[in-house]
Amino acid sequence: MSLQSRLLDVRGPDDIRFRIRVIEGGSGPDLLYLHGAGGLLQDDPFLSALSHRYHVHAPMLPGYGDSDGAEHLRDMLDVTLHSFDVMTALGLERPLLVGHSMGGMIAAEMAALAPGAVERLALIAPAGLWLDSHPIPDIFAALPYELPGLLFHDVAAHGHLLSAGGDLNDPQFLTEFLVGNARRLGMAGKLLFPIPDRGLAQRLYRIRARTTLIWGQEDRLIDPVYADEFAQRLPEAQVVRVANAGHMVPYEQTDQVLDALATLHN
Repeated sequence: MSLQSRLLDVRGPDDIRFRIRVIEGGSGPDLLYLHGAGGLLQDDPFLSALSHRYHVHAPMLPGYGDSDGAEHLRDMLDVTLHSFDVMTALGLERPLLVGHSMGGMIAAEMAALAPGAVERLALIAPAGLWLDSHPIPDIFAALPYELPGLLFHDVAAHGHLLSAGGDLNDPQFLTEFLVGNARRLGMAGKLLFPIPDRGLAQRLYRIRARTTLIWGQEDRLIDPVYADEFAQRLPEAQVVRVANAGHMVPYEQTDQVLDALATLHN
């Protein structure tokens, strides 16, 4: 199923205009996908798989790709309201809301802020909580060669996805990767630095959406113990644990993630 890319004009506060890159395509129920701190992958295979079952809308946050306006988003509330503005600009009403990692954090905040606007919610290894007994590694301090080991269970099979086929040992490619990564992490840092805790734990009780939590059992970035912490705080949630998958579970075990999403339609 072919995915198309376009720039979307999104109105913000005080008549600020955001230009947001959106990847869109597929057929079926509307699905709004919020990406993690690393952004969307080139020719993103998970979005492609989703498009066989859903009409996918995947906006890129300001600071990612050529989406602009990051300077106007100061904190978690700004990002959450911006995500609602994007949803409105896309003409979506109560889509299946899916967020991965940082995107899961944003999706949970959306569902907590406006419980009536989100009916079905899928959180894939979401950030947003903090347990002193299970600290989350600092991705802002990680070197490029350390990231695949943090994100993937099977680095040999999937680690290449992070560099889109480029060679991190190539100085020119590494420079381009670092520049792009610094821009992405500049935006992500507003939500995740120094720790990914912006008070979401105190708001989860507000969520009324039917919720599925999906977690790779070998997640080295956000320990699967966080799945239990989320489930205890959410009024209505089921947990799907996926074997042989790390934090990038949508890419390592795509079919199992799709099957988990399908349970939200039953």
